[in-house]
Amino acid sequence: MPPRTETSSVTGGQLLARFESVPFNSWHLKARMIMGSATFFDAFGALSLAFALPMLNRLWHLTLPQSGVLISATYVGQFGGAILFSWLAERFGRVRSASIAVAIIALMSVGCALAQNLSALIVCRVAQGIGIGGEMPVAAAYISEISPARWRGRFFLLYEMIFPIGLMAAGQAGAWLVPLWGWRSIFLLGGIPCIIISVLLMRLPESPRWLIARDRLQEAEQIIRQAGSRAEVRGLIPAEPPPIAVPENIGNTRWREVVSGDYRMRTVIVWMLWICAYFVSNTLNNWLPTLYSSIYHLNLKTSLRAASLTNIAQVLVLLVCASVIDRLGRRNWTIACFFAGAVLLGGFGISGVHGVEFLIAVATLSYGIVESANAVLYMYTPEI
Repeated sequence: MPPRTETSSVTGGQLLARFESVPFNSWHLKARMIMGSATFFDAFGALSLAFALPMLNRLWHLTLPQSGVLISATYVGQFGGAILFSWLAERFGRVRSASIAVAIIALMSVGCALAQNLSALIVCRVAQGIGIGGEMPVAAAYISEISPARWRGRFFLLYEMIFPIGLMAAGQAGAWLVPLWGWRSIFLLGGIPCIIISVLLMRLPESPRWLIARDRLQEAEQIIRQAGSRAEVRGLIPAEPPPIAVPENIGNTRWREVVSGDYRMRTVIVWMLWICAYFVSNTLNNWLPTLYSSIYHLNLKTSLRAASLTNIAQVLVLLVCASVIDRLGRRNWTIACFFAGAVLLGGFGISGVHGVEFLIAVATLSYGIVESANAVLYMYTPEI
């Protein structure tokens, strides 16, 4: 589908200026809630295996290497999904791509619940990972693009809080459901609502910035007019839009641009930040339930509840982050989080084991701090 060029009475720069001037209103809120619901179940699906795994280890007599392969299967899918859906989102739009990704999460979550052996579960988790890896970056791009620059930090991070809330919900549901109804229940709980959400996503307006970049100015103008009319209904008068310059041929870009010229060094640094941040947070998130039950011999219910504390900590730290990020800055917050995480985890690694209570405290606090940096990276990366 090549980009469609449409005649419009205004330029792309004028439309962007008009969109930037629209105050926050129910139009923004609805988009954030529906896309946020998709992100909620993305997080739920991503973490559901971690809380099913302790019971699976006992029922299927899995070794730790087998558990590691099962955990890694999801990330193999996520790697492919992130690349595939990034391309789809640029070519066919954010909304349609996010809807397809959520539908994959839903179907494969049900598939995981029906799996009868390790091989089948690995296949379903790889496929589900494609949807999980595809939804999050597309949703983050959409939310970033519909939020005006002057309050993007707070708007975006309040949306980002939905992801750890989804993780927290998966932890709490897993701690309650899995011992009572079995490991399959957590996959069913996460998959069935996604079917409804994928339909709701298709009813969202497309990102005006993406439409402008594809020279579909009439569609963008109509959506921006709808956003402005919602503000006027609430008695909010859009500000006089300042002039905004739009580069020529903004839609004719290539992925190679991010590793060329002025972008090369910042791209490499951003890659390093993402690799380091998620190496820490995903390790803690996926392995803590098994670590507590297998190494520290806590019972299943206690292990799952202890592991779920990490996501509660993340929500609390993100609340602080959202309140100060526009004043403190993206880079300063990220540096502080990496330093604090290094001190906590490095100190624990050097000092040795002081009991499971000490591990729970250090792991919970470290995860909350480092994961807040991950949330900031979703916003900082496209901004630079």
